[in-house]
Amino acid sequence: MFVSDASARSTARSAAILHADLDSFYASVEQRDDPALRGLPVIVGGGVVLAASYEAKAYGVRTAMGGRQARALCPHAVVVPPRMAAYSQASTAVFEVFHDTTPLVEPLSVDEAFLDVSGLRRVSGTPVQIGARLREQVKERVGLPITVGIARTKFLAKVASQGAKPDGLLLVPPDRELAFLHPLPVRRLWGVGEKTADKLRAHGIETVADVAELSESMLCSMVGGAMGRQLFALSRNIDRRRVVTGRRRRSVGAQRALGRAGNKMSAAEVDAVVVNLVDRITRRMRKAARTGRTVVLRLRFDDFGRATRSHTMPRATASTDVILGAARALVAAAGPLIAERGLTLVGFAVGNIDRDGAQQLELPFAEAVDMTSVDAAIDQVRGRYGNSAVTRGVLVGRDPGLEMPMLPD
Repeated sequence: MFVSDASARSTARSAAILHADLDSFYASVEQRDDPALRGLPVIVGGGVVLAASYEAKAYGVRTAMGGRQARALCPHAVVVPPRMAAYSQASTAVFEVFHDTTPLVEPLSVDEAFLDVSGLRRVSGTPVQIGARLREQVKERVGLPITVGIARTKFLAKVASQGAKPDGLLLVPPDRELAFLHPLPVRRLWGVGEKTADKLRAHGIETVADVAELSESMLCSMVGGAMGRQLFALSRNIDRRRVVTGRRRRSVGAQRALGRAGNKMSAAEVDAVVVNLVDRITRRMRKAARTGRTVVLRLRFDDFGRATRSHTMPRATASTDVILGAARALVAAAGPLIAERGLTLVGFAVGNIDRDGAQQLELPFAEAVDMTSVDAAIDQVRGRYGNSAVTRGVLVGRDPGLEMPMLPD
């Protein structure tokens, strides 16, 4: 439902939350920088699809799909290697546009954010005018297409941007919220994945309108208490969250997609991946002066199933060796599951992050040297000469994988 600016003036005074989302971010950067790729199906990444242009998506290619499957769906696609530095630079430039638009910016990832433009009407115009100008500025200053959804709530603004893709702008006026939302499939509700959708479908629930007809208690009995309460609220567009700036991460993580090659990896090769991921995570934690207590392991298997395991340590730390010990123990415990189902992705996150900055880790004397001092020395060398200047012996000669662009921690 595209709404004219004239209609917006009379109906959208409280619809002032923007969800701005770059379109096929990595692929768009490649098409921007190489004019020969424009209009062609582009796949970023070989073994696993990191991004696909809309021309490739038209053939069914999707992010996180195996490269072999993607090339079978779109044999004439142009496959390009990822350039993480270029994506980081583009993200920084886009966020400069966001902050030039409003001081109330809540980043979600390197290519999307919520913006609150309430209170800017006198100086900047209506939310639709602001959203249109933001899109023009991103195109002019960064050279990338971006979609903007505008609504009264964060949830609906994000749904609106999904509906406006690619390269569009969509306002959902307050008096048309449920008319816009209710015909959509249940998968458009936040948190509804394939399994939850299957549970709802088994009860004949296909659309958001079907969800809205049910009581909260009925939904809780179908999908569990937390999810049931969330679906009850979102199906009625009840979302009281505001755009929040300056919020620090509640966890710091990294993951690596292995593709089908993960099924053939030896225990030593998997351990090298674990070491590399933990090294990245703890380096970022120390740079941001954060410590954490809970180590979370995330696995994806060859049958597309997933598993999560966690361990909470007695003290918060950013020590690579301490967190690596916990990570290795989690992988060892999951060994039989990995052997049975195959491994296509491994990821870690450190949670229970301290709220007030890093806490000093106090190791018993029996544990010998406090490794945080060694970590600090390594970080200093890397800061001066680059991350590859110092590496662990187990990683020498191995492919470290891609280090994805990240928001500040």
